[in-house]
Amino acid sequence: MGLLALKLLITPAVVVAASLAGRRWGAAVGGWIVGLPLTSGPVAAFLVAERGPDFAAQASAGSIAGVVAQAAFCLGYAAAAASGWPAGLVAGALGFAVCALALQAIQLAPGVLFVVSLVALAVTLRLLPRGAPATQPVAAPRWELPARAVAVTALVVAVTALAGRLGARASGAIACFPVIGAAFGVFAQRAHGPRAGVAALRGMASALFAFAGFFLVLGFALTRADAVAAFALATVVALLVQAATLRLARAA
Repeated sequence: MGLLALKLLITPAVVVAASLAGRRWGAAVGGWIVGLPLTSGPVAAFLVAERGPDFAAQASAGSIAGVVAQAAFCLGYAAAAASGWPAGLVAGALGFAVCALALQAIQLAPGVLFVVSLVALAVTLRLLPRGAPATQPVAAPRWELPARAVAVTALVVAVTALAGRLGARASGAIACFPVIGAAFGVFAQRAHGPRAGVAALRGMASALFAFAGFFLVLGFALTRADAVAAFALATVVALLVQAATLRLARAA
């Protein structure tokens, strides 16, 4: 089976599974689930297969920078959410873009980027309001889940196809754009109001500690071990951190 076929099969399957889990356990926990590297993880795997472990290791540094950019997305969305979800999306996307471009220009070392990402997430969780209003489940429109799967799959295919032109770090950062997290926030806000949308993004922010840990370990291990072992080690670290942050998501 070709790599393109794998992208078209694996990526939507991951998106659908994460989305259904989010519907089952609510917006905040759903955001916590999609805060895992569900998009950028597959991108990293495809970059290893197509461009080699050294390229993917450099892209991992871009993905750590993408954690900081995702924190900026959450803060931007929250700042504008009261004006409606379209305003929240625009503000969040601008925050992501400005932050990602700034870090791309600075080119910090992965270890430094990791520390910066931890500080950014701590500040984000401090600033984002806690709690969402009590709500009743609302059925999602039928088009929503397929739309998420298509959008994320398109992002994965585009980033991996353009990686040579974008460069390693830029590819890693762009793959971190929170397509699924933004969809969770928008749907929660459409159904229950701005506080619910922000709660979903707060849940996502709490999961980004695991995201940062995954790519710090992956970038280090890809240049020192077999790719399968590197992904396995990074996944174990991410799951351990993710388990520790579940309490943060439940408090959202």
